[in-house]
This record gives sequence, C-alpha cells and structure tokens, in this order.
Amino acid sequence: MTKHLLIVAHAPSPNTQHLRDAAVRGAHHPDLDDIEVVVKAPLDAGPDDIRACDAILLGTTENLGYMSGALKDFFDRSYYAVLEEKQGLPCALYVHAGHDGTGTRRAVEAIITGLCWRWVQEPLVLRGDWQDGFVDQAEELGLYLAAGLDAGII
Repeated sequence: MTKHLLIVAHAPSPNTQHLRDAAVRGAHHPDLDDIEVVVKAPLDAGPDDIRACDAILLGTTENLGYMSGALKDFFDRSYYAVLEEKQGLPCALYVHAGHDGTGTRRAVEAIITGLCWRWVQEPLVLRGDWQDGFVDQAEELGLYLAAGLDAGII
C-alpha cells in the first residue's frame, strides 16, 4: 500500500531551496517502493493535504526568532480543520536558522503539541552561516521519514 509523505517547506532563497530539494531527494530514495512524496510551499498547502498524508516534514527559515510567516499561515489555516482527525500524525522539522533557532523550534513545537502530532525525530536546527553539510542533513531527514513510512515503523 502506498504511503504519502507531505513536505511543506518555506524556501525563499537558493539555500533553502537546496534544503527542500535535498529532503525530497532523500524521500525519493530508490530503495523505497511505496512512498509518494508531495511537496508544497506553505501558502499552497492546507488541510486537505494534511488529511491525505501519512507523515509530514516541515521546513522553515528562522524569521526574527520565529517560524516563517508562510508556515504560520499554513498552521493558522489548517489547525482546527485537522485537529481531531490527524492526531498522532508522524512529523519532523528542519529549521534554517541564521542565529540559534530556539524561538523558531519552540514555536513550531507548541503548535505540534496542540495538534497532538508525533515527533519521529528531534527537530533539525541548521544554525549559523551556510554550510554544505546542511544539505546532507536535510536529505537524511527526508530519507528517514520516507524509510520509516515504507517499513511501517512510523
């Protein structure tokens, strides 16, 4: 049976586009047979996308110590619409943080707690100036989620 991974990633710059693309690449690993990956920008995603997925990967920039406005808008439009029916949804997060990412992580964690979604990995906070290794970490996160879905363990 095909499982659906939804990637909702705010990618306003070339670097954040590299992170999103790396997560997608990881999720499309050739050894995974029954995973369908849907990738959307936060302003294009909504409750129907959440209802259709078996796990979700969120990606955001750190904006003034908080998540991107686009990701916040996604949560604002989706929260109550899926609150009851998607409890326990496996989720993960990556943050591209120019500073420390603490406020961004805390804000997303508060919303995830309210939704009763289930973290399958600690949020990945990519801190400071751009490093090429960030791409590898995002790819591993996408692979981890997709492999977990494929194996039926998340």
